[in-house]
Amino acid sequence: MFSWVNREHGGRNAEGEMFQTVTEGLQSLYTKKLLPLEQTYLFNDFHSPALEPADFNNKPMVLLVGQYSTGKTTFIRYLLEQDFPGMRIGPEPTTDSFIAVMHGETEGVIPGNALVVDPNKPFRKLNSFGNAFLNRFVCSQMPNQVLQSISVIDTPGILSGEKQRISRGYDFAQVLQWFGERVDRIILLFDAHKLDISDEFSEAIRAFRGQDDKIRVVLNKADQVDTQQLMRVYGALMWSLGKVINTPEVARVYLGSFWSKPLQNMENRKLFEAEAQDLFKDIRSLPRNAALRKLNDLIKRARLAKVHAYIISHLKKEMPAVFGKDSKKKELISKLPEIYTALQREHHISPGDFPPVARMQEQLQHYDFSKFPPMKTKLIESVDKMLATKIAGLMTLIREEESAMPARMVSGGAFQGSEEGPFGHGYGEGAGEGADTEDWIVARDKPKYDEVFYSLSPINGRISGANAKKELVTSKLPNSVLGKIWKLSDCDRDGMLDDEEFALAQHLIKIKLEGFELPNELPAHLLPPAHRKHRSDALSIPFAE
Repeated sequence: MFSWVNREHGGRNAEGEMFQTVTEGLQSLYTKKLLPLEQTYLFNDFHSPALEPADFNNKPMVLLVGQYSTGKTTFIRYLLEQDFPGMRIGPEPTTDSFIAVMHGETEGVIPGNALVVDPNKPFRKLNSFGNAFLNRFVCSQMPNQVLQSISVIDTPGILSGEKQRISRGYDFAQVLQWFGERVDRIILLFDAHKLDISDEFSEAIRAFRGQDDKIRVVLNKADQVDTQQLMRVYGALMWSLGKVINTPEVARVYLGSFWSKPLQNMENRKLFEAEAQDLFKDIRSLPRNAALRKLNDLIKRARLAKVHAYIISHLKKEMPAVFGKDSKKKELISKLPEIYTALQREHHISPGDFPPVARMQEQLQHYDFSKFPPMKTKLIESVDKMLATKIAGLMTLIREEESAMPARMVSGGAFQGSEEGPFGHGYGEGAGEGADTEDWIVARDKPKYDEVFYSLSPINGRISGANAKKELVTSKLPNSVLGKIWKLSDCDRDGMLDDEEFALAQHLIKIKLEGFELPNELPAHLLPPAHRKHRSDALSIPFAE
């Protein structure tokens, strides 16, 4: 069934393992190869709790983070096209809890303390954040087509000021980091009128360090400003984000108004529709890419676990046997940056694989270095072998699963309305214009095109490719595009154009100049009336290089 399974051993690989799915393979590799290393060197205490079966089996999750009244809950309502249990919307800070919106056969709300003991939900390890957090964590279940493919996590609105940070009763940034490591997409929402990034919001964004590939930015309520203001707002947002997200790549920002009410400003309607379509396309692809994302996260986790093991074993090696342990511990903590540099050189590790120095120094204060385990090379070698050989096998398995099963995409809710009927994105535009009319859409401008056609001295009602080329190149489109237009327009493939074919070529040029893409095959409604009975298979393209 799968190429990396050795059939000579009864469907098992060399170690007696047989993985029928990618999920099963990921879980097995983690449990047998990576988890022993994590447990030996206290990785789960320093960085991230151990993964459980539900972490491998859960649906893709989308995490929404933003300041209060930026439209997080409304965004979820917009995607689902229905209210969900526990939903509250208002201009004031209404959502004061983490709400996991998930699929269920009946509507209901599961409180946090019950949620973290459910083995079928991927939230059991949140128990470590205590009652202060669990009292502010619920699961909202409901039957909804969108939720059959993804789950959405709503978060409390972020305010500015120190009071809120202290009064939460739990480490907000640590909770966000926990979710950030497990979700498939992190959406940061901004309001066109609230671009300031507060201290807590900055801390929240920094909690997603190492998860940059998951982050998307949404500038919501963009219809409340005109085009000139929107340009300034967009520039200000990019400047603010540049100070917080320390990466050379520019974060993808989607502009729009993600709710079901009429747009307040219609100037940028087409832009908002295109941006919404791009965002929907990104979210819809999450189920298809879920296995690849989990594999990627496992690789990142394995690299961090290896580095952590090197750090812990080095600290153990440097500790004295009997006297001066406390002073040596303080010295090692203060010299942790130098230790990082030495380990980078010794083991050829990238600086980006190391955990933040300041946080590691703070955590190390609470441990007795003399009780740390020494270096166990077999554990490291086992993880290295997993990364070098086993992961490649899973990559093959992912591709085979994708080819064997139909593409899994998010459907229903707002995703359904964005594709079907005359209000689907791009309907009636570009090459699709005129698809639902009886008349040939090109005929509207044919008199104008005929004037040009007859000025090119047609012979027997046709112009040669050379004459057509002289006129078509005046559009200034590259030869590669004009070659495609010629191929679409020369319906009888005789290397010449009659008046209808020439008009079609001009129409396709107009479509391209207006910013639309050309079709790969000529749609039936664009086929000239005189050529609708038969088409020859001969081919002659005057724009070939």
